[in-house]
Amino acid sequence: MNYTTLISVEDLLQHLNDPGYVIIDCRFSLADTEAGFTAYRHGHIPNARYAHLDKDLSSNITDFTGRHPLPNFTQLVKKLGAWGIDNNSQIVVYDDASGAFAGRLWWLLRCLGHNKVAVLDGGYNHWQKLSFPITTILPSIKPSIFRAYPSEHLALNALEVQNGLAQRAICLIDARTPERYRGEQESIDPIAGHIPGALNRPFQLNLDSNGLFLSAEALRNQFNTLIGDKNPQQVVHMCGSGVTACHNLLAMEVAGLTGSKLYPGSWSEWIRNKNRSISTKCN
Repeated sequence: MNYTTLISVEDLLQHLNDPGYVIIDCRFSLADTEAGFTAYRHGHIPNARYAHLDKDLSSNITDFTGRHPLPNFTQLVKKLGAWGIDNNSQIVVYDDASGAFAGRLWWLLRCLGHNKVAVLDGGYNHWQKLSFPITTILPSIKPSIFRAYPSEHLALNALEVQNGLAQRAICLIDARTPERYRGEQESIDPIAGHIPGALNRPFQLNLDSNGLFLSAEALRNQFNTLIGDKNPQQVVHMCGSGVTACHNLLAMEVAGLTGSKLYPGSWSEWIRNKNRSISTKCN
């Protein structure tokens, strides 16, 4: 069986020693960028490699980008091979934030044409809760060759978002908290507010009280209510820097609402250009 959206901790446990599986730990903290790697060294799921959001899954920030620009895909492909990933690998990604960071690598792999990648439902916290095995031993990795088959239709740039909104051709969904969306609170970016026309759906709404994804039916009903007469292919996701937006995109895929896209630059890129409109009014 191929896993392309989510995998349960119980299913992963059955494949811990499966040579066709590659597990990647994506734990990260915006407040302490080395906290994820420190946590990994103190304990991780057996055989897991570590992917750093800033160093592995993003490129350097410039005057024109958001806080987490997309990585150089050529370099990322080399890293994937160094992690022992080939085109037949079943990849499982996890974090300790119910997929908020792991979703970034899930989406990047899909951009490279690799759909056999799944986010661990409930992540490291749920794995620990069930007392499943944890180790401090670093994995023995046999490098492989990963060949990318990139898609150019999974992301939009700022101009495409601007034009799509003006033409009412897209439905833009902002995954940030309501307080940040409304501009009432902004502790990360220098300007508060949201892109005019964007709808707000905090990614946390995709989860139940245990940090597990809601059922496909529940997610489908909620997203259909939100997007109205727009089809999934017209939906574009954003957040502060294009990371947690992937969570909403993943949730739509879980719901069977396939084909939505990402605005990777998101709010932190949008506000770099003073000519772009901002709003604090709710839609």
